[in-house]
Amino acid sequence: MTEPSGQQQSAGVVGGVSARPTLESVAERAGVSRATASRVVNGGAGVREALQEKVRRAVDELGYVPNLAARTLVTRRNQAVAVVVAEPESRIFSDPFFAQHLRGISRELSAADNQMVLLMIEEQRDYDRVGRYLAGGHVDGVLLFSLHRSDPLPQIARRVGLPFVVGGRPGWPGAESDRELVYVDSDNRGGARQAVQHLRELGRVRIATITGPLDQTSSVDRLDGYRDLLPDGDPALIAEGDFTPDGGGRAMAGLLARRPDLDAVFAASDSMASGALRVLRAAGRRVPEDVAVVGFDDVESVAAWTEPPLTTVRQDIEEMGRLMARMLLRHLSGEPERPVGRGSAPTSVIIPTRLVRRESA
Repeated sequence: MTEPSGQQQSAGVVGGVSARPTLESVAERAGVSRATASRVVNGGAGVREALQEKVRRAVDELGYVPNLAARTLVTRRNQAVAVVVAEPESRIFSDPFFAQHLRGISRELSAADNQMVLLMIEEQRDYDRVGRYLAGGHVDGVLLFSLHRSDPLPQIARRVGLPFVVGGRPGWPGAESDRELVYVDSDNRGGARQAVQHLRELGRVRIATITGPLDQTSSVDRLDGYRDLLPDGDPALIAEGDFTPDGGGRAMAGLLARRPDLDAVFAASDSMASGALRVLRAAGRRVPEDVAVVGFDDVESVAAWTEPPLTTVRQDIEEMGRLMARMLLRHLSGEPERPVGRGSAPTSVIIPTRLVRRESA
């Protein structure tokens, strides 16, 4: 007896709603065993290319979406990585440096079908919150950057048993001798030397510097690079900033008050250089005629748009993010360690810097 047409149900339809395709249906469509389909879907090895292609075609035709919980049980992976930035959200979302760094991380993780979970440190109590999240089994590993001296984040990651990669040279006690520590940084000291050497070649003799926060190794390394070329420099020509335009402006005002005869400034970030340029203009100093200015970063949305356009030291910020993510993913995949770009995951990667000449110096 034929059912009334209103009650007819096609295969794969329950109650008028399409049933979610299963791994079994993928295996049946591809003509392979469920185990073979599972290995292909979950990225396992040992399946011939021809069978992999059949499974992938079946996945596309059926619209199969892997069950994340089930895949986690098989692979012991969440396909998610935490990115912890030791800065308040007000700075992260206003400073283009962080946008470029996070873009590099996000692109590398997305290409490997991993999610990025962004966590920020606004105040001391946030360390407990971040620690609880990392201990909760939500992510496979951690990327840490913009750390300050004695930051507890590396110890938190170690305590909960998560592999991690650090952005920037670690500065806590014992870090330099820790062979298991993996970090990615730019040649901050060498870049600072390039900046100061350029100013000297222009004939500048009273060269000031605006440092970043001196509880961060990038700031210390850039100050050391400045001192490498000016070992007998006047301490009055050194002012500490905070990597923000306002901080750069305040530092520049202090320098002018102490040494009104200065004829050059190396600012340890483009953001601080932009604030310094504003203060110099307000003080009636012409750039570069009266005071030459060099920044650091070559952040695309800052350096080319200052007035005048900023001579700066370029570091590949996005590439730093990509390398951090790539090194962590390689560790998580169990691949043999090999140098990045040639083949070994070394304990550290230092990316070269170079001077980009524009009109400010």
